[in-house]
Amino acid sequence: MVSSLPRIAHSLIAALVLMMAWGSASADQTWELPRADAPGDEPLVRAPPPTGLTAEAVRLEYGENIAQNYTLAAELYCRAARKGDPDAAYRLGWMYANGRGMLKDDRLATGLFRYAAERSHDYAKRMLLHVNTTEAVLPACMIPPSVIAEESHALPLAWTATSERMRIVDIVREFAPAYGIEPRLALAIIQAESGFQVSAKSNKNAQGLMQLIPETAERFGVRKIMDPRENIRGGLAYLRWLLSYFEGDVTLVTAAYNAGEGAVVRYRGVPPYAETRQYVARVTGVFGKVRHKFNPNIVEPAPMVLVRRLQTVSAVEGAAR
Repeated sequence: MVSSLPRIAHSLIAALVLMMAWGSASADQTWELPRADAPGDEPLVRAPPPTGLTAEAVRLEYGENIAQNYTLAAELYCRAARKGDPDAAYRLGWMYANGRGMLKDDRLATGLFRYAAERSHDYAKRMLLHVNTTEAVLPACMIPPSVIAEESHALPLAWTATSERMRIVDIVREFAPAYGIEPRLALAIIQAESGFQVSAKSNKNAQGLMQLIPETAERFGVRKIMDPRENIRGGLAYLRWLLSYFEGDVTLVTAAYNAGEGAVVRYRGVPPYAETRQYVARVTGVFGKVRHKFNPNIVEPAPMVLVRRLQTVSAVEGAAR
């Protein structure tokens, strides 16, 4: 009886968190998540005791004979998960699911629980039954830099893999000069946004090759949003606007294309969204440049850009004195 108390206590805690996650879920989602191997009323198999990086992360998360440090714990969990430890992924997902030492993020929690569940972690499988989001992503630290580098070299080859993709490349090359956009940047965004799928549509209603939402399409005069030529024109027009708004800073432009210019201004840089940071890494890795020419007459620059410009001028003047 005594030996069963830890299991009961853990089950009570898990049930409480599951209720919290279920309460925040949207009822109209239909995405089917992996089911647990065992029925819900059967006992769950615990993961083996943590070792290595995961064990050190546990000590840091709970302050066991060491100063509590959620940030470092999350970093170690992520490194261990990247090496294939499902328990580390589960524990990091738990932190994101509950906002433990970080901002609550259901998308990251779901991505991490899925990663752990696919590696036979019973508690992660059970958590997935009560997480209801189609936007499952992994944190940027789960993607090794070598993978991004390999993908960056491979993507341009994919642009010419089929006759349909070559047709899209030709459209971009035809229109891009009129908008002052280097074709390579537009094509990197098309790859990241839709994977060259003309009929692509996201759950946020972003549509077509360059994933325009209806509001952006209307803003830039696109009438037939799923028409490849009109969709590309609209995406190029938006890129031209963003390049002017952020004065050619490719990192800010790509972050804004993914998360919206408002989010970039609000965070004064790349927003702390794992999806956006992965997106920026991929697009800029393919494009290969941090600056792009821009037309200053399209729109007034963002306030943060003006502040940076003034800071640069002040620094130069100070050095000259």
